[in-house]
Amino acid sequence: MSGHDPHHCHHHDDTPDEVPYGQVRAIPTLARRALLAGTGGALMLAALPGQARAARSRMPDGAARASAITQGTTLVHADMHNHTVMSDGDGSADAAFASMREAGLDVAALTDHATLFAIEGLSSGEWRTTGDLANAANDPGRFTAIRGFEWSHPLQGHINVWNTSDFADLLRASSPGSLYGWLTGRPAGLASFNHPGREPGRFDDFSFNASARGQLVALEMFNRTDDYLFEGWSSGLASPLVACLNAGWRPGLTGVTDEHGTTWGFHEGKGRSGLWVTENTRDAVFVAMSARRMFATRVSGLRVDATANGVRMGGVLGTASADVRFLVDVDRGPAWDGKPLRIQVLRPGTSAPAVADVVETVNGTVADFTVPLAAADGEWVVLRVSDPSAANGSPGPSGHPCNDFGVAYTSPWWLRP
Repeated sequence: MSGHDPHHCHHHDDTPDEVPYGQVRAIPTLARRALLAGTGGALMLAALPGQARAARSRMPDGAARASAITQGTTLVHADMHNHTVMSDGDGSADAAFASMREAGLDVAALTDHATLFAIEGLSSGEWRTTGDLANAANDPGRFTAIRGFEWSHPLQGHINVWNTSDFADLLRASSPGSLYGWLTGRPAGLASFNHPGREPGRFDDFSFNASARGQLVALEMFNRTDDYLFEGWSSGLASPLVACLNAGWRPGLTGVTDEHGTTWGFHEGKGRSGLWVTENTRDAVFVAMSARRMFATRVSGLRVDATANGVRMGGVLGTASADVRFLVDVDRGPAWDGKPLRIQVLRPGTSAPAVADVVETVNGTVADFTVPLAAADGEWVVLRVSDPSAANGSPGPSGHPCNDFGVAYTSPWWLRP
C-alpha cells in the first residue's frame, strides 16, 4: 500500500486473474457491477440492494462530519466485521461491498471465519478472492474496502484481524496466545476482541500479552443489537470491558453488525463504528485504528468526539492524578434535536465498571465537565453515552447507572504519570 498511487494504473490485455491485495486494479466505474455480477450470477443480482430497498432503508441524514471540538480529522462511518457464504453467512461475497457502500458506510471490511481445515471457514482461494473483491471495491478518498478474517475458536472466542497478507486458522494458531505470536510477526496487522464473553473462555480470561498490546486495537462493545458492557454478569462473570482493560490491554472500542445475511450495511440499530481519519484511505483508517481514534455506536449517522484535558479519546493522560476536564461532542443531526442524553464516566471496578459521574446533556451540544481522576483507582476511563428514556437489554447490578440504553462508547484514556 505505501507509496502506491491508486490513480496510476496500467491496462494490459494480459492482466492476471489475481492482483495482490493492497495493489489496485483499474476497474471502470460503469463496468464494476457488471463485472462483479458476472462472477456471482443470479445470487449476486438477487442480493444486490436495489433502488427500491435503498429508498426505504438508507440511513437517515446524520450529523456533520466535522468535530465541534478538534481539528484535522473527519468522521467516517465504518463496519469492520461482516460475513459471506465463504464462511457461515448467507450472502454472496460479490455483493457485500456494493451493499455497504450503497447503505452509506464509508469504510467496510469482510472478515469471514478462519476455522480448522476450512470447515465452514476460509480457504486460501477464498482469502485471495476476498482480497480481489476488496481491491475492486476500494475507492480511495470515497470508500475504503478492507480484507480481514475472524480467527474462530469455539471456546476461547473470536478475534478479527486486518491488514495482513495471509491468515491464521486454528491449525496455524490453536490458542489466543499462539495467535498473538503469529500477529506480532506481522507488525502491520491489527486485531479486535469480538463479541467479548460470548464464548466461555473469554480469550484465556483476557490473558495479557505485552508484545501484542499495540496491535490489539479494538474491543467490540456493540455486536449486532447487543450492548456487551454486562455480558456474562448475570452468570457471575466480570464485565468484559472491566476484565479486558484491567488485564492490561489497551483497545479502542467499536461497534459492528457482524452481518451474516444479505443486507450488509442496511441495519438500523446494529453496531457500527466512527473513525476519525485524515482521509478515507486504507492507510489512514489503520492509522486512526492504531491511535484508537474511534467510538462504538449502534446509531447510524452519529458523531462522537471527546477530549480529556485536550487529549483525544484513545490517548494517554500524562498524569497520575488530576482534575480532568472532558469536552464531549455528541450529535445525531436534526432528527435528534433537543433529545436528552446522558454521559457516564466509567472507571475500573471489580465485576462492573464504577461510575465516577453522570452528566446530563442534549444532542447537538458540547458537554463540558470536570472529574477528579487518580491512577490509584485504576488507570483507565471510558465515557458511555446513553438514552435515559430506554432500558439496557442486558442490565448489570440493580441500580447501576448503565442499566439504561447504550448509544455510544468512547475509546478509553489511560492515566500514566
